Amino acid sequence: MREALRQANRIVVKVGSSSLTTAEGGIDPARIQRLVDAIVDVRAHGTQVVLISSGAIAAGLSPLGFASRPKDLASQQAAASVGQGLLVQEYAERFGQHGLRVGQLLLTVDDVTRRTSYRNALRTLGKLLTLQAVPIVNENDTVATHEIRFGDNDRLAALVAQMVRADALILLSDVDGLYTAHPDDPGSQRIVQVSDIDMLQVDTHKAGTSIGSGGMTTKLQAAHIATSAGIPVVLARADQALDAMTGKDVGTVFAPTGKRRPRRLLWMAHATHARGRLVVDEGAVRAVVERKASLLAAGITEVEGDFVAGDPVDVVAPSGKVVARGLVGFSSEELPTMLGRNSHELAEHLGQQYEREVVHRDALAVLVRRLR
Repeated sequence: MREALRQANRIVVKVGSSSLTTAEGGIDPARIQRLVDAIVDVRAHGTQVVLISSGAIAAGLSPLGFASRPKDLASQQAAASVGQGLLVQEYAERFGQHGLRVGQLLLTVDDVTRRTSYRNALRTLGKLLTLQAVPIVNENDTVATHEIRFGDNDRLAALVAQMVRADALILLSDVDGLYTAHPDDPGSQRIVQVSDIDMLQVDTHKAGTSIGSGGMTTKLQAAHIATSAGIPVVLARADQALDAMTGKDVGTVFAPTGKRRPRRLLWMAHATHARGRLVVDEGAVRAVVERKASLLAAGITEVEGDFVAGDPVDVVAPSGKVVARGLVGFSSEELPTMLGRNSHELAEHLGQQYEREVVHRDALAVLVRRLR
């Protein structure tokens, strides 16, 4: 795994707010300088780097007189509006010292769930890399609402890593890896490598810092997204950035558990929000998960939600577990009359236009690797 990291041609690096700012909330120039120097060093050896940088809200706290991160959305958006410019200006100056340009991309969930916007973001990132600029990506906190947020830049980083076909994802934080228990607990030890994140049993439910918005749980969620798409992940402390990017024995490395899939399926699985749920029987679960088959009306037992043809919906096992997500071919008004009927019955009673899959396998992303 470490050798694979050393040979990576393109990496995505995510850094958290607490690793870029002072305890009071202002930008820490020394921390940003160390990160920039590390990225420049890696680029000098031919590796492309996309930087996912938190810190906009944190950078705007002190200038606006906030003593801590505000709870209300309007104040967070105001802080982000002030802080984003300060943050990018700092990056531009630091990279500029090395003769490098930076390009800023501010994204919301809608930008990666709408296919047209997704393609536009991908095109911009690709062009910036071709032009030897350093793409700096952040969530657009100035316009994002609670309902359309990534929640934390860790998830955004995993989605961008999929988008640009990165060879590795580096998550930089204020902790030097994943531990068997909380790092402050006596006897807690750093986990050097995780071979299968699905088998991991570590309690990570602890809030992040007062400056940032995430914690270890969100980092593991991001690692799960990336590794399931065939992308190795390293979790390390921000001051270990260079060692982490060059495959040194720091932090925790998460091995890929899945294969690279078409971007459309990755987008389907992790960047969409389901508009409804299709509860299916055990036979349909096996067909979808094990045989990678299309979902037919005969296997659906219940329809939940309000959606139209083309919307993303979750496919749910009898146990309540979501096993897949896909683009549905019929609306929530049409489906109830189709449940449990095979193709012949659908054609006979409803017309030949109903003699087709509810969710075609080419528009269906399986979300579990095995049935238990």
